[in-house]
Amino acid sequence: MKLSGYVLTLIGCLMAVIAPAQAQTGPGLAAFPKLKAETDWPWWRGPLRNGIAHPKSTPPTKFSDTENVTWKAPVPGRGHSSPTIVGDQIFLTTADESKQTQSVLALDRNSGKQLWITQISQGGFPETHNKNTHATPTVACDGDLLFVSFHHHDKLQVVALNREGKIVWDKSLGRFQPSRFEYGYAPSPVVYRNTIIIAAEFDGESHITALNRKTGAQVWRTPRPENITFSTPSINVIGNRELLTLSGMDKVACYEPASGKPLWAADGTTRATCGTTVWDGDIIFASGGFPKGETVAVRATGEVLWKNQSKCYEQSMLAYQGYLYALTDNGVLYCYKGSDGTEMWRERLQGPVSASPVLAGGHIYWANERGTHYVFKPNPQKCEIVAENQLGDESMASPAVSGNQLFLRVATGSGGSRQEFLYCFGK
Repeated sequence: MKLSGYVLTLIGCLMAVIAPAQAQTGPGLAAFPKLKAETDWPWWRGPLRNGIAHPKSTPPTKFSDTENVTWKAPVPGRGHSSPTIVGDQIFLTTADESKQTQSVLALDRNSGKQLWITQISQGGFPETHNKNTHATPTVACDGDLLFVSFHHHDKLQVVALNREGKIVWDKSLGRFQPSRFEYGYAPSPVVYRNTIIIAAEFDGESHITALNRKTGAQVWRTPRPENITFSTPSINVIGNRELLTLSGMDKVACYEPASGKPLWAADGTTRATCGTTVWDGDIIFASGGFPKGETVAVRATGEVLWKNQSKCYEQSMLAYQGYLYALTDNGVLYCYKGSDGTEMWRERLQGPVSASPVLAGGHIYWANERGTHYVFKPNPQKCEIVAENQLGDESMASPAVSGNQLFLRVATGSGGSRQEFLYCFGK
């Protein structure tokens, strides 16, 4: 049967509309019908898992303690987890270091009012790095259940709660007791289809493990090299294929997320990494910082395309429209051409840097540890700084975006006077 030119044109227009919408569902997001990519930020690095917000999101570029503030809420305890947003609820993990308690709390998205707080554990706090906390992993949510991971009593605990704060299941992943580098734990839980995936890497029996979301039963468990690292696994979409990638141990490693089967491992990054891999097209990017600095680009087949010595240790990077944006530990902002690593430009800002960036409304938001929040355009031709916003004295957690709202967890003061706050900014 032959189609008329008019019909072919109509089909082409429909496909042009449908394709971007499908691209915005994110890796596996279609498996979670209660989540909305337009308004939810359901896990680490957002619905697309790469720090890129929905294209309709337009949060303010200028903000402070008095400008564009919708609300400001005190957060008890200390933590570096980013805000997780589903519907009208915001979820955070936090730790009270004096009482040695680890908890999950929920806030009302419209007002910042605390809705509930559920204590998960008490005691058994390990030694940790001064840049880490006992509540660093970000909450993951599938629309019904919340998933959190905590390190205490020399073990890793994974817990599922409902959105009212009631514990649904509680599992131990076994011994986790770093001895060579007692720097604590950081990877966030990764929701993938019917599983929750957890990385457990230290100088002992290391592994990536997938648990059933509804029951906590083990689905698969894949060994990892025995050496501490802190990166969260990433689900990358390359063409029509979903891949799980993880950096560290001088490799960028790739696995089947449904089975944990190793696919390939490319030489790159460093022994220890903290940032999450990012991807653009069929290229995966990673960076590390101990004992050296290295950024690497790897084809989705495992072929190394290029490397350099820039160092993004704790923070992740952002890949967008063929280019990679990297704000290094010491505060130098780079733009690289993704395909060959050509340095398009660099700009000296201020470090140190721990938080990862988000892209929303045509702007990249990126903070240093001192509370300076840079806003710039993703322009490969030149560095375009739109705003420098000062908020608090310390910014370690990464932002979250929901619609036209920007959420930031920051702290003021130090020692006994230190207090964390969650801000909601809107135009």
